[in-house]
Amino acid sequence: MIAIGSGKGGVGKSTVSANLAAALAATGARVGLLDGDIYGPNLPRMLGVHKQPSQRDGKIIPVEAWGLRFLSMGLLVSEGEAVVWRGPMLHGAIKSFLHDVDWGELDYLLVDLPPGTGDVQLSLVQQTHVAGAVIVTTPSAVAIEDGVKAVSMFEKLQVPILGVIENMSHFICSHCGTRHDIFDTGRAEARFLAMGLPFLGAIPLDPAVRAAGDEGRPVVLADPQRDTARALTRIAGHLAQRVSIQTIGAS
Repeated sequence: MIAIGSGKGGVGKSTVSANLAAALAATGARVGLLDGDIYGPNLPRMLGVHKQPSQRDGKIIPVEAWGLRFLSMGLLVSEGEAVVWRGPMLHGAIKSFLHDVDWGELDYLLVDLPPGTGDVQLSLVQQTHVAGAVIVTTPSAVAIEDGVKAVSMFEKLQVPILGVIENMSHFICSHCGTRHDIFDTGRAEARFLAMGLPFLGAIPLDPAVRAAGDEGRPVVLADPQRDTARALTRIAGHLAQRVSIQTIGAS
């Protein structure tokens, strides 16, 4: 199980989660994707999934999408309906998603966490063994500061950090080919490497990623030769390597 967190919203964590899961599944791995953002479940839209999961023998059966087994609160409530719950109800939802769902045999279960360092993160670690966490940030100082807080939270919960991803690293203009470092660039790599954490890679800011997500198709599958898709696929490979290293070290 791999937790994908950020400490801050708006850094593209759900988009990264969907594409990493799809890229891992494309290698032949058995991959599950759990949308842990109970209040703002966006993954159903990004994967183009709108049907409710079925049940069998008292267990919820995840929905199949793009070679993934997928579950989200967004599949269990009406479109546009707000989930207004307190902490104990969030804890119950995460417990149910882990123990009342027939995930089957999986190589990886990626969990897209909500922003912050609160109830869902704590419930996840309390309910099951998390092999490691991935931190997604942008190069901006504000996002990096919150990413450092997310690292601190996982360390307190004794969850290893598998690596850091710098999203929206830079933008290449499609008309003039000029590179623009909209949120600065390289700052996240430097900060987290100084903390002794692995850097998994940088992802450019690309309108095609947004378009693919709006259409319900991860860009790694919709346009695999695109630079952004290649960057995401490389990062998925680095993540798989880090999981293997972590597993060997633990054994």
